[in-house]
Amino acid sequence: MTTLTLETEPLAVHVSVTDESLIVGLVDGRSLIVPLSWYPRLLKASQKERQNWQLLADGYAIEWVDLDEHIGIEGLLAGKKSGESHSSFERWLSMRGTSSQDEQANNSNAADG
Repeated sequence: MTTLTLETEPLAVHVSVTDESLIVGLVDGRSLIVPLSWYPRLLKASQKERQNWQLLADGYAIEWVDLDEHIGIEGLLAGKKSGESHSSFERWLSMRGTSSQDEQANNSNAADG
């Protein structure tokens, strides 16, 4: 087994969120683009909630206070998706007044319409 050793700590300097992607600009000039589907809370969030982010410390992580979502930059580089369990995500959705079944039904109705 090989171990990746990072020469410098990856730090974010900018974040943008589209309907499909999370885009993170790093201090060294690289950009990371990951599917929003990796982070269900961001996927279900409104545009306003997605844009309300802040960098933690020197940019080692991104926090969305409204969504109780925290994503570490090292995890993004490693390709780690959200580790939230389905039951935890369902509880979060129910606190927002929606569920994944409601979302599926709404998406199905929109496709039929």
